Amino acid sequence: MKKFDRERVLLAVAGPVIALAVAFALTSIVLVASGQNPVEPYALMFEQLGFSDIQVLIINQASMYYIAALSVAIGFRMNLFNIGVDGQYQLGAMLAAIVGAHVALPAALQVPLLLLTAVLTGAFWAGIAGVLKVTRGVSEVVATIMLNAIATSVIAYMWLPNVFGVKVGNNNTTGEMHESGWIPGIPMGAAGEIYGLVLLAVLLGIGYWVVLNRTRFGFDLRASGASQTAAAASGVDPKRMVLSAMLISGGIAGLAGLPILLGDTHTYSLNFPTGIGFLGIGIALLGRNSPVGIAFAALLWAWLDKASPELDFHGYDKEIAVIMQGLIVLSVVVSYEAVREWGLRRQQRRVGAELAAGHVLGNTNTTKEVAGR
Repeated sequence: MKKFDRERVLLAVAGPVIALAVAFALTSIVLVASGQNPVEPYALMFEQLGFSDIQVLIINQASMYYIAALSVAIGFRMNLFNIGVDGQYQLGAMLAAIVGAHVALPAALQVPLLLLTAVLTGAFWAGIAGVLKVTRGVSEVVATIMLNAIATSVIAYMWLPNVFGVKVGNNNTTGEMHESGWIPGIPMGAAGEIYGLVLLAVLLGIGYWVVLNRTRFGFDLRASGASQTAAAASGVDPKRMVLSAMLISGGIAGLAGLPILLGDTHTYSLNFPTGIGFLGIGIALLGRNSPVGIAFAALLWAWLDKASPELDFHGYDKEIAVIMQGLIVLSVVVSYEAVREWGLRRQQRRVGAELAAGHVLGNTNTTKEVAGR
């Protein structure tokens, strides 16, 4: 491997490693400050990895985190901050649940219909922010935050009994979906089932890499994110790329809730997971917008979620995992900036050394020419 390639790999790995090390160290300090053992909670959570049922839960949870993080990463690639993934995926899941409860088609048609419903819903909701940005210059951060609040109100409205709501005890639901829209899981014996749509998450990750690295659209997207002025000079329409990125990001976000919807709950209710969109931001940051990096980050986040309940049985607060997640996000931002500065300094020193070597070589050749005369 060439020296330059080794340095690129080192820079790519250094940020996440430093962030995780700092987060673990700071969490240990919090434990010591509260008079608790700074090592035992980690040991207890690592023990959970040996149980097959916890492994299944981690994979299932990670599939939703992964899809949400991919959605955020697409925005990051375009230098956009789609903070509205949470509203987009919740609306996508709810509309898919409503369609699944009121439309009964053969499975070969029902499942694609539900997937398309979720994609179009998420894309539409993100597209509102995209249109506002390209036509009125409204920050996508502000627009998507407001759209998250509006999405919550829209969901509450659709839960009304005279709209699409079905009351089950004290729980608001959209009614059970027809079985033709259920996606069977991968049976793992007594450990349970892995969601069938885990495979969708894998395919989305592969598609994300191919589009960004092997297509003209992906090149235009990355170029526009790096410099809209330079991209425009090469014939790329920055506004079109902004809108396209928001639509694609929202479309993928709409799928984030479907693994559990089609594989387990089969209805959208008050118990449906929330906050996945916000967690996707931290996961995308930790994974450096790379499909493989995001996969490891999603598994890490899911492990913290699913292993932490064990802490309650040993006198520790399971919120330790939440503290660690928050510290990881903070550490990621700081460590990446530190690594970037370090990389720039190394590059400047290397360029300086090469210029100095060239200057010395030039002087040597001049001396030889004079001596030859």
